[in-house]
Amino acid sequence: MPFITDSVHPQIIELLSPAKNLSTAIIAINSGADAVYMGASDFGARKMASNSIEDIERAVEFAHKFNARVYVTVNTIIYENELEKVRNLIWDLWRIGVDALIVQDLGLLEMDLPPIALHASTQCDIRTVDKARFLEKCGFSQLVLPRELSTREIKEFRDATSIPLEAFVHGALCVSYSGDCQASYVLTGRSANRGECAQICRYKFDLEDEIGNKLISGRYLLSLKDLNRLEYLENMLDAGITSFKIEGRLKDEAYVKNVVAAYSQALDAIICKSEGRFKRRARGSASVDFNPDVTKSFNRGFTSYFFNEALPDKDTLLSHTPKWIGQPVATVEKDMGERSLKVRLIKRLNNGDGLGYFNDMGEFCGFRLNRVEKNIIYSNAALKVSAGTILYRNFDKEWNDIIEMSKVKRRVKVDMYLRLCGETLILDAVDTDGISVSSSCEVSPLQVAKTPQEDGRLRTLKKLGDTIFELRNLIDYCGAFFIPLSVLTNLKRDAVSALEGAYNMRHPLDIRNINKNECQENSNRIRLSRHDNVSNSFAKRFYETKASAECRAEALEVDFTGINYDPRIMQTRYCLRRELGACLKTSGRALLPDKLFITSGKNRFRLEFDCSKCRMNVLLDR
Repeated sequence: MPFITDSVHPQIIELLSPAKNLSTAIIAINSGADAVYMGASDFGARKMASNSIEDIERAVEFAHKFNARVYVTVNTIIYENELEKVRNLIWDLWRIGVDALIVQDLGLLEMDLPPIALHASTQCDIRTVDKARFLEKCGFSQLVLPRELSTREIKEFRDATSIPLEAFVHGALCVSYSGDCQASYVLTGRSANRGECAQICRYKFDLEDEIGNKLISGRYLLSLKDLNRLEYLENMLDAGITSFKIEGRLKDEAYVKNVVAAYSQALDAIICKSEGRFKRRARGSASVDFNPDVTKSFNRGFTSYFFNEALPDKDTLLSHTPKWIGQPVATVEKDMGERSLKVRLIKRLNNGDGLGYFNDMGEFCGFRLNRVEKNIIYSNAALKVSAGTILYRNFDKEWNDIIEMSKVKRRVKVDMYLRLCGETLILDAVDTDGISVSSSCEVSPLQVAKTPQEDGRLRTLKKLGDTIFELRNLIDYCGAFFIPLSVLTNLKRDAVSALEGAYNMRHPLDIRNINKNECQENSNRIRLSRHDNVSNSFAKRFYETKASAECRAEALEVDFTGINYDPRIMQTRYCLRRELGACLKTSGRALLPDKLFITSGKNRFRLEFDCSKCRMNVLLDR
């Protein structure tokens, strides 16, 4: 059933930010996030972004003041000897008020868990509508869709399901379908399904034909640009997305502050013109004292990646380097020696900028700018740069200082009404959502003041200190009566405390519908492959009883012999042939031989092109 979206029943939408730690979570919410996702002590798909229960609890307490949510990632596959540890962790997260868990291992649905809401991670590989329906029937509250879906495909998911759909809008792209990449584990023993991805896709490869002739040498043939759908948010809303997710649980506070602010402002602009169809989840208004610009934060260049049509942008690949190049700022006219270059400036430079260039070997090199004098720049390191070389800036010292010094805050605006009822003084406080509280005290005897009182009372009630509130309007009905400022201060403190208490009581708790666990989809038993990532007995039991499935193969991390029967280590919607203009469906197919291989060091992989489904398989070649 589709969501109702009108001014009477506005659709709640959320901007979902990564949070490496507690301080980043707070910055994200203050910058405009409606929810944050962060890792627990273990079992998160970013092993280096773990947090203690105590820090997560502090994040929850802060977020819930604004009706923002905290989601915790437990999105790795789980080994048999870890089941009890995971169960205890989840109970701890439930007790501290975490709003939902983002999970991959469906064995969790067979465990003795609290009724905490579960979101199906992108690691669940929800690339079909049938899979989405299945997971909804299993009791999931939200689905994280693959990055590869177009607007038409997203609409199909929306029409087939009734729970919120979440999609990535910004950040790094995995070239493989998430949850279906074993490249890192096969080559390094570090599993992407365990939060230890070695990012094989960022390796340098050669492209070869069947007999080993090099067609392309030393290029990053699987390294994609970063996702950026800032200009497509309204299209995503229309398609049915309600949770807009920014990638990057390893990103620093400056990155989160800038990117979250950019997307928050864009969503606010869309809501403003929606005539009440949409509403942000979190209460309060976020404000930043800088102009956000996503091009200034780390990125590998941008792509919208399949969103507009079935085919991606033609320049999805960033083949020359997996690093952040930045923006062109100068052209070298002469290498002056002594760590100095004569340049023709395109942009104004600042001492401390980070600059880079491609050397004669095609490698991207970087240096720090010590100083600039007219058209001469001086480096902190020895340089050897040819005339005509373009210099790029990937660290803008001036911008970075602005971001680091900038202040972000979120405040809830309140209207206050000061009135007398006999000798009882009453202060009503009403926030922008209409939540109202009152505080009162006796003032006897009432006395008429000799001087005007309104300005003094306004100044007192306006001082809300380090609370989350900001006075919007004061309607003062007390006229010329004298009221001690200490009395007003106490009334204000009590009203603020009551409003915060009301928020705590009203924070919605999303309870998992455990009764949905009757979710068989197939009358015929299906056979699960190792790509289904079954890694424990609970997961096996779940699939056998709830999905009418036959588990013939376990996850590769549990049984590595599976690679002997199925050498596919990566499946991608990205196609190297298409990227190089040699799609097998076009006249360009003749530009490359039919059989292609990529090699990196001693590792050789066969490329298999499934043109009927427009996708590419990467297979271990032995």
